[in-house]
Amino acid sequence: MSVAEPRRIVLFRHAKADWPEVADHERPLAERGRKDAPVAGRKLADTGIAFDLALCSTAVRTRETWKLAVQELPQRPRTVYEERVYEASPGELIAVLNETPDDVRDLILIGHNPGVHGLADILAGEAEGDAQVRMNRRGFPTSAFAVLTHTGSWKALEPGTATLVDYWAPSE
Repeated sequence: MSVAEPRRIVLFRHAKADWPEVADHERPLAERGRKDAPVAGRKLADTGIAFDLALCSTAVRTRETWKLAVQELPQRPRTVYEERVYEASPGELIAVLNETPDDVRDLILIGHNPGVHGLADILAGEAEGDAQVRMNRRGFPTSAFAVLTHTGSWKALEPGTATLVDYWAPSE
């Protein structure tokens, strides 16, 4: 693919997690999370994006979210479980995205707040319609996702180089 073609990046926060007496990394989804993840998967399918790659945090709640959401997609992308996504800052997430091979056009990152919301804010130099307003009003609750476009190589992805084109969050 040419680097002049727009790439799409979806930043997807894991579904609602439970709070049992386990290490944070090992927290499973709560009942609400198990219900919301497939709904988010259907909304992801509605975007029409055929993901080439999924980068998923290694935390239990993100892996469980992705396992439930991906079943709703028309095709399953190659999935890489990336431990650097867990507890990552927006800058650390950009560094991970910068390593993406240029043959990947559409990517989904399944991660955590505050990194995912911060990354959406930092990358979005522009926004279409009311996507930015909706994201800022709702914040980035569990199961929410933002869709951004970026023209250029993955190595050229940096703050302000993307456009926020869509945002979705479940109703609570």
